[in-house]
Amino acid sequence: MEVVRALHMNKGAGESSYAQNSKVQSKILSIAKPVIEEALVKTLGTKIPESMGIADLGCSSGPNALSVIWQIVDVIHAKCCTLGSSPAELRLFLNDLFSNDFNNIFASLPTFYNQIKDDTGLELGPCFVSGVPGSFYGRLFPRNSLHFIHSSSSLHWLSQVPGGLESDAKTALNKGKLYISKSSPQIVLEAYSLQFQKDFSMFLKCRSEELVSGGRMVLSFIGRSASDPTTDDSCYHWELLAQALMSMVSEGLVEEEKVDTFNAPYYAPCAEELKVEIEKEGSFIVDRLEAFEIDWDGDGGDVIHNSTFETQFRGQRVAKTIRAVVESLLEYHFGNDIPMDDLFRRYAQLVGDYLSMKKTKYINFVISLVRRDSY
Repeated sequence: MEVVRALHMNKGAGESSYAQNSKVQSKILSIAKPVIEEALVKTLGTKIPESMGIADLGCSSGPNALSVIWQIVDVIHAKCCTLGSSPAELRLFLNDLFSNDFNNIFASLPTFYNQIKDDTGLELGPCFVSGVPGSFYGRLFPRNSLHFIHSSSSLHWLSQVPGGLESDAKTALNKGKLYISKSSPQIVLEAYSLQFQKDFSMFLKCRSEELVSGGRMVLSFIGRSASDPTTDDSCYHWELLAQALMSMVSEGLVEEEKVDTFNAPYYAPCAEELKVEIEKEGSFIVDRLEAFEIDWDGDGGDVIHNSTFETQFRGQRVAKTIRAVVESLLEYHFGNDIPMDDLFRRYAQLVGDYLSMKKTKYINFVISLVRRDSY
């Protein structure tokens, strides 16, 4: 699977689009807001640079795409006012993979500018917005050109399917599964962990070269609560999707081999893994590292004692959220052989049944990092 080609959130503004089904990601941005603001204030210090380079990596599209940029611009201009400085010239870079719906973002920019002025009364300084397509597991920007980097709900995606698990491998090592599960052999767990280590280390190395001395990053992404990679909060949403696919296999609607050879380019690390890789790579110092829980549908309701109707409604919302994110990967691997509406109807039912018995939540990390001055 070529992740740079296969992975993108569902485009447009339709019923199954990411724009209509990104409440979980919006909630994550909201919770991480104080960390972003704190890191920005520390980046600015007591002297505002004349020109600031700011990048949002994995920006996607839809309402969330510009919300964090809005927040960043607001904090910078408020700081300029506090210090009595002229508005800084802002170079704002929006990055995602090549198939991202950049047109949707650019079409909303005029409204974005007008809303900032109407809601805040701020007079913007020069503000240059650019789209930067490409993988953040490589260099994207010139050396020493950025002051602040943000990334949300993106770094749990790997650069590739872990080595040895690719669809053309001679033996399917993770039969009937899409990701790590409690029945996965140890070699699968190790392959995922190794791929994450390689990718996260490369991400840190590239960003350290692009940031100015003392530049900062705030990263938030899905992780897990324990060292065990098979814990439910790490992988059970994938387990239920695999069950939905295998139910279609049992009815002859999907080839079993196709399921056996799909492995999600995804990894939810634990806090200790993050700390180890950051320390080993050596380019950054951890300023803050926090974990928080997010409901699968971003709602925050306890449905264990609620009605069957409400439970199934939550299942449908979760299914729409997951579909908006992973449908492109499924289409790339399965082609036209899989009826997506049927698949996610089954998935919604399984998720609803599961949430009627369990309160499993996503674990999300937010990390504030500062580039070491020695670089």
